[in-house]
Amino acid sequence: MEKNELKRKSTVEEIQKRFDQDVERFANLDTGQQTTIDAPLTLELTTSAAAALSPAATTLLDIGCGAGNYTLKMLEKVPGLDCTLIDLSMPMLQRAHQRVSAVTDGKVEMIQADILVADLPDNHYDIVLAAAVLHHLRADGDWEKVFNKIYRSLKPGGSFWISDLISHEPQELNQLFEARYASYLEELGGKAYREKVLAYIDAEDSPRSVSYQLRLMKSAGFRYVDVLHKNACFAAFGGIK
Repeated sequence: MEKNELKRKSTVEEIQKRFDQDVERFANLDTGQQTTIDAPLTLELTTSAAAALSPAATTLLDIGCGAGNYTLKMLEKVPGLDCTLIDLSMPMLQRAHQRVSAVTDGKVEMIQADILVADLPDNHYDIVLAAAVLHHLRADGDWEKVFNKIYRSLKPGGSFWISDLISHEPQELNQLFEARYASYLEELGGKAYREKVLAYIDAEDSPRSVSYQLRLMKSAGFRYVDVLHKNACFAAFGGIK
């Protein structure tokens, strides 16, 4: 993505303001986020993968936790986790804390911060989840910093799972799958809904390809990387330390 294109994207403060007003949309555990293709499936796949790798996990980090859906689903599979919730939005964090605290005996910590500046302990987490959040990263250096930070924060054998909006490196594929996504949105909510969603994606998001992110994982030191699911502009994938 060109530097000039990145400069016109929404600031962290602008993104925070929108999410402060959007808590209810992110609080449906059954549907996940409807604008995300296959949201319930990727929610299930990423948490199942994490549980399969770390059935005795004790610590979880949920980056961009929203209203807590991914942590709640993780707790269905590995009960009693100590949970660290990170989000830009305090209303989101408060809702997530309320929901998560009701179903775990573990400690629940809230951190209101951008993951770029959040201070994470080394070798601490068994599981790190990042759903619909990393597409807000901008420059290559930011992406590299976050992936390296997450790698350091994981215990050996821990895993990092992403469910997110993605791009494609060949422009022809970008155009193909963006058109398919536009059709999906129109079927979901009509033309006005399609235009509304595409407008805030254009304003806020700067996604990268699965290939780009898997390369970052390998560069950071992850032993294994894998793709769980991919459909048009969305994918679920991760790495094991």
